[in-house]
Amino acid sequence: MKKYFPFLLLLLLLSSCAETSTKTLVTVSTINNGKALQITGFDPAIINEISRDSSAKAWETLMAVYRMPADTSMRNLQPAQPGSYTIHNNVVVFTPDTAFSTQQTYFFRYYDFSAGSTLTDLIKSRSKPGALHYTDLIFKQ
Repeated sequence: MKKYFPFLLLLLLLSSCAETSTKTLVTVSTINNGKALQITGFDPAIINEISRDSSAKAWETLMAVYRMPADTSMRNLQPAQPGSYTIHNNVVVFTPDTAFSTQQTYFFRYYDFSAGSTLTDLIKSRSKPGALHYTDLIFKQ
């Protein structure tokens, strides 16, 4: 039993150092009869910081809305949907310059800049260092 004690102690130390992920759940839903998009789930500190710069380019570095192309493999080549971003009680509201089409599918892409920053993240996701990590949420008006 004594010869296994150092191994068990090392195993206990390594397992206690594992970081628990508290990833927030970002959700989107259309509001105002489909004229705007409500985005919830972002860290309020991040939202308040980026709200100081009201330019659309600043918002598009964190999140953007795109039209879904007919060929979904062309998603990365789509231009961002122009519009304005406003904040109401830590909820981001995106209002497009032109209304969402009824039959058109859209997707909301948000970037997670903290993902992939550690060695274990790189090993788990099998991604390359420096690659942008994003999530696409698909919605229809």
